[in-house]
Amino acid sequence: MPAANYRILAINPGSTSTKFGLYEGNALVHDWSLSHSEQDLAPFAGKPIMEQEDYRFAILLEALREHGVDFDRIDATVGRGGLIRPMTSGTYEVNDVMLDEVRHRARLQHASNLGAVLAKRLADRAGVKAYIVDPVSVNERSPVARLSGSPLFESGRFCHALNSKAVAKRYAREEGKPYKNLRLITAHLGGGICIAAHADGLMFDATDAGDKSPYSPERAGDLPTLQLVEYCFSGKASEKQVKAMVSGEGGLYAYLGTRDLREVIERIEAGDKGAKLAFDGMAYQIGKAIGGMASALEGRLDTIILTGGMAYSDRLVDAVSRYVEWIASVTVYPGEEELTALSEGVVRVLNGEEDPKFLQPEGLQ
Repeated sequence: MPAANYRILAINPGSTSTKFGLYEGNALVHDWSLSHSEQDLAPFAGKPIMEQEDYRFAILLEALREHGVDFDRIDATVGRGGLIRPMTSGTYEVNDVMLDEVRHRARLQHASNLGAVLAKRLADRAGVKAYIVDPVSVNERSPVARLSGSPLFESGRFCHALNSKAVAKRYAREEGKPYKNLRLITAHLGGGICIAAHADGLMFDATDAGDKSPYSPERAGDLPTLQLVEYCFSGKASEKQVKAMVSGEGGLYAYLGTRDLREVIERIEAGDKGAKLAFDGMAYQIGKAIGGMASALEGRLDTIILTGGMAYSDRLVDAVSRYVEWIASVTVYPGEEELTALSEGVVRVLNGEEDPKFLQPEGLQ
C-alpha cells in the first residue's frame, strides 16, 4: 500500500494541552490542540500523571467524533513516548510490557507518559496497532558519555529525541545522504534545551534537557554543584521548592520573571540591560554546549542544526551562530514537527522500510 494511503492518528500529550493530528501518509489532513485549564486539571493536582488518562481519552474521543473521524479508516495510531527505561531509537509497537511500565514504573512524572496509553486505547477502538516513536527515554549515549563523575548517577538520561532525530533525518533527506553516514549536532531550543551529537546513525551523546544543559526559558540547567548542595541543606527551601527552582522556575524565568522569549526580546529592544544579560548568557551557554559536542565528534561534522520553538528567533539564531559557525555550517529548522515525526515513524514501519521494535520484560532485553 502506498504511504499516501495510510491514515495515521498521532497524539502528543503536553502538560497543559493534548495535540493530535490525522495524517494520510506523511501529509497532515487535520490537527487539533485541546487546552487544559488549571480548573480542568485541578482534580489531578499532586497526583500521578496517569490519573488523567480517562479525562484526556474522553475529550480526545469527543473531538474526533465532532470532526467525523471514521475509526474504520484508521490504519494505526501513534503516541509520544514517555519517561520509561533507557532504550534505542526507533518505532515501538505498544504492548502489555510497555503499558505496565509506563503506568507503574515510569522514571519521572511527565505528560508524555500518557502517549502510549492513549494511542493504545484509540487503536483498540479502531482495531489496529498502536506505536510510539523515539521516546523521551531514548538513550544511545556511548559508555563514556554516561559517566557523571560518580557511580551513583548517570549523565544525561533524557532528551528531546523525537525532534532531534526528526530534524537530523530531514537534513539527511535534503542532502541526499544516509543519516548513518552523517556527523551532526542538533540543538533543540525550547522550554528545555537539548544539545546532541549524532554519528553512525546514533545520538551517541546528548545533554539532559532537565539538567547539565544550558539554562532555558524555565530550566536552570547546569547549576554549580557545591552551591546547590549547600542551598539544599540550608533550610531555605523545601525539596518541592528546589525542584521548581531547577525545572519550571529557573533560567530566564528566574532572572526576568517570564518564560516568553518574545517578551525578553521586547524588553531588550526597550533598553532593559538585565534582559539583555540574561538572553546573552543563555546564547553563550548554548554556544559552549555545542562546542563541547563538537569535541565529542572530534571536530568532524557536517552541520549544526538549530531547532525548537526558540529557533524562530532570528536574534537568538544569530547570537548562537556567532559562537559556533567557525566549527561548521549552521542549519535552522525552527519549531517542533513532533506529530509529523510520529506519523513518519509509523509509515516507515507500515511500508517495510524498518522493522518495529518491541519492549521486552526487563532482564530479557
